[in-house]
Amino acid sequence: MRLLSLLATFIIITQCNKFYHSGGENHFTEWKHYLGDPGRSHYSKLSEFTSKNIKSLKVAWEYESKDYGQMQMNPIVVDTLLYGVSSALRVFALDARSGEEVWVFGDTLKTLFSTSRGVSYWESGNDRRIFYTKGADLWALNAHTGQPILSFGKGGKIDLRSGLPASARDKFVISSTPGTIYKNLIIMPLRLSEGVGAAPGDVMAFDVITGELAWSFHTLPRNGEPGIETWGDPNISESPIVGAANNWAGMALDQKREILYVPTGSAAPDFYGALRPGKNLYSNCLLALNANTGKLLWYYQFIHHDLWDRDPPAPPNLITVKHGGKKIAAVAQVTKQGYVFVFNRETGQPLFDIKEEAVPESELPGEQTWPTQPIPVKPARFARQSDKLTIKDISPFAPNRDSLITLFKQSDKRNFAPPSLKPALLLPGYDGGAEWGGAAADPDKGILYINSNEMAWLLQMKINDDKDEKLTVGERVYRQNCAVCHMTNRSGSQASGYPSLLAIKTRLTEKKIHNIIMQGKGIMPGFPQIPEKNRQELMSFLTDKSDNKKVKEITETKSKELYMPFQHMGYTKFLDQNGLPAISPPWGTLQALDLNTGEYLWKVPLGETESLRELGQPTTGTENYGGAVVTENGLLFIAATKDGYIRAFDRDSGKLLWEFKLPAAAFATPALYYAGGKQYLTIACGGEKLGTIKGNKIIAFALED
Repeated sequence: MRLLSLLATFIIITQCNKFYHSGGENHFTEWKHYLGDPGRSHYSKLSEFTSKNIKSLKVAWEYESKDYGQMQMNPIVVDTLLYGVSSALRVFALDARSGEEVWVFGDTLKTLFSTSRGVSYWESGNDRRIFYTKGADLWALNAHTGQPILSFGKGGKIDLRSGLPASARDKFVISSTPGTIYKNLIIMPLRLSEGVGAAPGDVMAFDVITGELAWSFHTLPRNGEPGIETWGDPNISESPIVGAANNWAGMALDQKREILYVPTGSAAPDFYGALRPGKNLYSNCLLALNANTGKLLWYYQFIHHDLWDRDPPAPPNLITVKHGGKKIAAVAQVTKQGYVFVFNRETGQPLFDIKEEAVPESELPGEQTWPTQPIPVKPARFARQSDKLTIKDISPFAPNRDSLITLFKQSDKRNFAPPSLKPALLLPGYDGGAEWGGAAADPDKGILYINSNEMAWLLQMKINDDKDEKLTVGERVYRQNCAVCHMTNRSGSQASGYPSLLAIKTRLTEKKIHNIIMQGKGIMPGFPQIPEKNRQELMSFLTDKSDNKKVKEITETKSKELYMPFQHMGYTKFLDQNGLPAISPPWGTLQALDLNTGEYLWKVPLGETESLRELGQPTTGTENYGGAVVTENGLLFIAATKDGYIRAFDRDSGKLLWEFKLPAAAFATPALYYAGGKQYLTIACGGEKLGTIKGNKIIAFALED
C-alpha cells in the first residue's frame, strides 16, 4: 500500500510539474496574489479581451464543488494551476485551461461552512506552497500535491492563537482573508469576535518554512507601549471585555520599499465604549509597518473611539499619482463611510486636506464620544450620507411610504450620530459604502474604481435586561451573544441576512448546533469563550429544553464582570414592505475617481432590481459584495451584484459592454489570467448572501476559438 501511495504521489507531482514553467514574476500579467498583486490593484495588462470582441466571451469551462454556499474567494493562478477554496473550506487545484480537478485538500477534516477569500502562494525553487486557514489553523500545503508539509508547525499547520496572549487561547480566532507573502514570511489577517471578550488583534508574521512567529505588532498596546494612554487602562490587552482592533480585511505590500500597509478594525465591543475611553489606538487605523520587523513607521486613524463599526473594509490600494507636477507613490484607503483617504506611501502625509470636524456627543451614561472625526476635504464622498437625506429621498416605489417617512422623521440623521436609545439612520450602512471587495486601481495612472452600496440601516441601543431574574440562564446567554443578529425572539431577519432560530431542532442536530456555536458559520463568529455549562444552557434554550434555571443560580462564571449596561438592538435594514431599500435609488453604484485631481470621472448604477425592471423602471443598482478587475486596454469586469450577473464596462466612460447571467450570484472578485495560449476570466458563483440561491460553481470565460 505504501508503494502505491508513493507511486500516486509521484504521478501527481509529475502531472503538476508540466503545468509549471520558469520565468520571472510579472504582477500585472499573472494572478499569483490575492486581488492580482501585492499592491491589491485588481489590475491586468492582459489584452486579448477588447471592447470590440468582448461580446464574444463564452463559458470555457465550469467546475462544480461538492459544497454549496457562499464563496467569496478570489482564485489565484500559478502558470496553469488555479487554486481556490470551497464554501466548506476545501482547498482545490484545477487545471486552469480546462477546469479539471487536480487535487482537493480538506475532505478528511471537520467540515466548516465559513467565508474564505482565497489562498496565498509561496515558492523557492521547486518548493511551492499553498497557505490557507480553516478555523484557527494555518495550513501549509504542497502546491503540487495538496498534501500538508509536515515540517511546517505540527503536521503541516499552526494555531494562529499561538502568537497571541495566553488570554486569547480559548477565544474565536480565524482568518477569512489570505495572508500576505513577503520573502519567507506570511503576515496574517485575523477575524475575531466584535463583542464582549474578543481577542486582541495583533498583526503577526510567521516563518513560511517552520511556522514560527517572526514578529508581531500589538494593535492593542501592552502596558508601557506607545498608544496605551488612549485606552484608559494600562492593561487593556488583558481585558476580559475589550479586544479586537484586528486586521481582517487584508493588507497591501510595497515590496520595493519593504513597507506593509495594514488597515485595522474597530475595538470590541462595538457600539458602547465606556470601558475603553479615549481614541483607542491602533484601532480604525492605516498602519505602515516595516515588513521585515513589524516596526511602526507611521499611522493614521480614520475613526476616533469608534461606536459605529466604521473600520476600513478592504485592503488599501498602492497607486502612483501626480501632484504639484511630481509623481508620488501613494496609498489610498476606501472606507465604509464613503470617504477615500490618500497618503504619501513613505511619510504618511495626506495628499488632500483632512479636517477634524465636530460631531455629536453621546447621551448614554458612561459613554465618552470623541469630540471630532476626520473628514477629507477632497475627494468628495462616493456614497450618500444620512445627514444629506430629506423626505424626498424616501423611495417612490415603497407601498408603505407614509410609515417609512414617519420612521425617517423619528431617526437621528446627523453624521456620526452616536448610538442611543432612539434610532439613528446609518447611511452608508454597517457594511459600507465600500465593502470587503475593495477598489480596483490603475496603479500607474492614479485612477480608482469603486463599487459601493447605498443601503441604510438603523442603529439603536437598549437598556440591557440580561440580569432580569425571570430569564433562564440559556436565554441570558442568548441575549448577550446571539440576539443582536437573530433578534430577542429568535425570529432573525431574512432581509438583513440573519436566519430565524425558531424550531432550529427540526433543521439541525444538536451536534451541528453545538459545532456552529463553537466554530461559527459564514459571517457568524464562533463563541468558544462561553463556559461549557452556559453553552449547554444555551443549547437547551435554542432547542426549547430549558429547565427554567434563573441567572442568579450561575455562580462560577464571570457574568458580573462581562455585564454591559447597554445593548445593541440588532442589524436592521431600512427597507420597505417589499424588502427593497427604503431610500430612493441608486442602491448600488460604480464610479471612477481620478486621484491626481480628486475628481470623479464617471458614476453609474451597478445592478438591476428585476421586479422594477419588469415594470419599465430605469436601472436602480443593487447591493453588491465583491470587487472589480480593470485592464490596461480599457475594460472593467465585475460581478458582485444581488441580481447575479457578471458585467464588463468601458473603464473610461462607465458604459456597459457585456453581461452574463450566472448560475448563482457571485459575491466575489473575478480573476484574469493567461494559460495554454489563451486568456481567461474566472469567477466563483456561491450565492446564498442577500437571499440569493446557493451555488457551487467556478466559471471561466474565454473568447470563442
